[in-house]
Amino acid sequence: MTYDALGPGPLDYLPCRYGTSKLLFRGPRRNLEAPYLAFLGGTETYGKFMTQPFPALVEETTGRTCVNFGLPNAGIDVFAHDPFVAQAAAGAEVTVLQIMGAQNMTNRFYSVHPRRNDRFVGASALLQTIYREVDFADFHFTRHMLNHLMQLSPERFEAVRQELQQAWLARMRLMLGQIKGKTILLWLADHAPQPDSCKGPAHLGADPLFVTPAMMEEVAEHATAVVQVVSPREMQTAPAEGLIFGQMEVLAASEMLGPQAHRAAAEALCAALQGLR
Repeated sequence: MTYDALGPGPLDYLPCRYGTSKLLFRGPRRNLEAPYLAFLGGTETYGKFMTQPFPALVEETTGRTCVNFGLPNAGIDVFAHDPFVAQAAAGAEVTVLQIMGAQNMTNRFYSVHPRRNDRFVGASALLQTIYREVDFADFHFTRHMLNHLMQLSPERFEAVRQELQQAWLARMRLMLGQIKGKTILLWLADHAPQPDSCKGPAHLGADPLFVTPAMMEEVAEHATAVVQVVSPREMQTAPAEGLIFGQMEVLAASEMLGPQAHRAAAEALCAALQGLR
């Protein structure tokens, strides 16, 4: 296997801001006055280590302006709480919303950073009551904290999982309700949605975390279309071919979906967009 590590540093994402938003998006900056498609999502939408993530490929194929509002490790909260993003999505011809996991959201059990949703801020009194033996000051990231809680007590963790899933459904319905135009939900992962019963008793599961087929069916009722792209990958210790990264990013790059997955997503989205005309 070969992969690209061009030059001494990582890929330049040409970071930019739009309007009054405090969020830093991937560039180059697009014109929001002309008709455009909006892409909201996490690391895959942003295109971490990718020269051409799927929003750019859709723009290249269709000739339509595609605005990438993806953010690495984003949860629903960062978009739902940013007035400018909601306004931009409402002004788009079509909004593509990548399915993101349920772990990176503020809920009844814990809070996350408003802009960096993978950052754990604090546990509620309720969660501290359920897990009295845990010192939550030891955690900085949501996944690390959740994995520790599951390993400690899978039985008690079920209450946490159910809360996250219900919060995810409520937040998705709210977000889709705020978007007045057409919407496409995009599932992009190395596996199809799985019910909780398919997951091991001591494993959180794979991203998008905790999202089941039943949850997808429920939110699909609030969207115009759903696109599911599954790009299986074998166990790998090196990054997928075609990714660009710095020397300190090898481990992170090895966990990314590669160009093949982005091409598949772009093809499926282009077909869906044709159906919406």
